Amino acid sequence: MIDLNRIRLGPPRVEHDLPSGAPRLLQGASGYVATLVGGQVTSREGLDTGARPGGLYRR
Repeated sequence: MIDLNRIRLGPPRVEHDLPSGAPRLLQGASGYVATLVGGQVTSREGLDTGARPGGLYRR
């Protein structure tokens, strides 16, 4: 769920956290009220709720 009046992008940043040490570009965002997976709230106001619904899908 997104609050369109509050959504903002943070500044881009480079992280070197890949196994090979290669860089990747990350950019955070705020204004997300909640993230739902399988009907359960997994994140609320940017904080992890600890819920882990769903599972691994393999073809």
